[in-house]
Amino acid sequence: MAKKPGTNPKGEFAFFNIVYEDDSQRSNRRVPAELLGGLDGDEPARGFIMEQDREIAEKSGRPPLEIKRIERVGAKRK
Repeated sequence: MAKKPGTNPKGEFAFFNIVYEDDSQRSNRRVPAELLGGLDGDEPARGFIMEQDREIAEKSGRPPLEIKRIERVGAKRK
């Protein structure tokens, strides 16, 4: 059954675009917002996404790709 619009809590996840060493890209990877902020900023997102990649690689039987760059969706580039 479909959810009513507006029933998803906002701010529960932060979204990131990931660029890998082979220049492939994955968009809108979800990271729990509770892991982010503080002194480390967005750096905990890298560890969380690397763990997701390890699990995906294990299930697919392929080695995980090295992450080249992580960018928060909607953030301005420096």
